[in-house]
Amino acid sequence: MNGKVFILEDDASISGLVKVALEMNGSEFKAFTTIKSFTEAVEAERPDVALLDIMLPDGSGLDALRFIKNKYPEVSCIMLSALSKEEDKVNGLNMGADDYVSKPFSVLELTARVNARLRGKRKPAVLRFADITLDTDTMACTINGNAVALNRKEYELLLFFMENAGKVMPREKLLTAVWGYDVGETRTLDNHVARLRKLGIKIETVFGVGYRL
Repeated sequence: MNGKVFILEDDASISGLVKVALEMNGSEFKAFTTIKSFTEAVEAERPDVALLDIMLPDGSGLDALRFIKNKYPEVSCIMLSALSKEEDKVNGLNMGADDYVSKPFSVLELTARVNARLRGKRKPAVLRFADITLDTDTMACTINGNAVALNRKEYELLLFFMENAGKVMPREKLLTAVWGYDVGETRTLDNHVARLRKLGIKIETVFGVGYRL
């Protein structure tokens, strides 16, 4: 099932096993071993589901859970922990976790639990904003009812703008979300914005910050 899943887990063998299962399931998957790297990634692009170990080298996965639920409550969080006592599960769930899976666990069961969360997060196939319509199944775009052709990166950039319509999007966040990196000064983003503007898409420059649809 399509979806973006992040895992915070310091055991590479567990992350590797989950990665294979979820990618075969059709999900986009990213693994992190520290709370710092995980929270920075979540700030840049929100996952649909976060899988959180509790006992980590730089702290507790419950801190990562608290961070997500305070800032991005729409992200579903599933705790993965060797702490399997009833009070541990109750504590995690009371802190906002959507599910709690004890180690060792069945990868098939975990995949089913992830799918259950993703089913509740299906995005509409067609996004609309002002006079723009974007079909996420076919990548077809129309402006004022007229079809326009987009290449892959133009589509991904417009999709990100439409998912965040009206919000100011910093340059760094746009670069990370669409190109997967932060290179500071680059004309790549500006060139793609210019191309979208030529198609009639109104994108405002917010000087010193980034852009807004």
